[in-house]
Amino acid sequence: MGQLSDRVALITGGTAGIGLATARRFIKEGAFVYITGRRRPELDAAVENLGTQAAGVQGDVADPHAIDQVISAIRQRHGRLDIVFVNAGGGSVLPLTEITQKDYDRHFSVNVAGALFTVQKALPLMTNGGSIILVGSVSASRNVPQMSLYGATKAALRSLGRSWAYELTERGIRVNILSPGPIDTPATYVAAGAHDDESRQQVRDQMGSSIPLARIGRPEEVAATAVFLASDQSSFTTGAELFVDGGLGQM
Repeated sequence: MGQLSDRVALITGGTAGIGLATARRFIKEGAFVYITGRRRPELDAAVENLGTQAAGVQGDVADPHAIDQVISAIRQRHGRLDIVFVNAGGGSVLPLTEITQKDYDRHFSVNVAGALFTVQKALPLMTNGGSIILVGSVSASRNVPQMSLYGATKAALRSLGRSWAYELTERGIRVNILSPGPIDTPATYVAAGAHDDESRQQVRDQMGSSIPLARIGRPEEVAATAVFLASDQSSFTTGAELFVDGGLGQM
């Protein structure tokens, strides 16, 4: 029996990186997992990789109607949710002088509004005692050059998580924030503009040099912490922020 046996989980942005690694771990621990993704080919490939304990629902969390469709699919098949892992999001390297209104709208519509409405629309399906995990970032509490806009969205998410944790105490639903540092994922390299093996290695070396543990993290390391927050092992933990950052934001 796994730590998440017979539980139903939703992971937004589950086709690669942290989302896909977390889906694998949740399934290994006994959960049935719904993942979302914007692009059908990547979504189908991820579901095939995950196996029969997973289902994919295409949708962009920046679109509230798409979130409705995700929740409707879960309601029809399982009728409940025990875990919501709000992972969909992203950011770009943007100096202050180059930020446009379009950049602002894109970051906040996905990272903040997408998270807000995912949680809001999932609540009617959430079981009492369930777990909501918001993927934050060390960028919300530490200066990361040219990532001010991204960091601001994650700081907003941290603030929302605190409030939601308090609001949902009567239902025993725990809300926690899982904040990674630099992680070896496709999104990390896209944000850094690294599109080949050499440039990706340069990104790993550069980021790793600033981390006390002298390397960037692996998606599986974030997923392990997600299992803790999703399971009964963290039954007395809510409103907390757990960092998986190699000490970057702590030392």
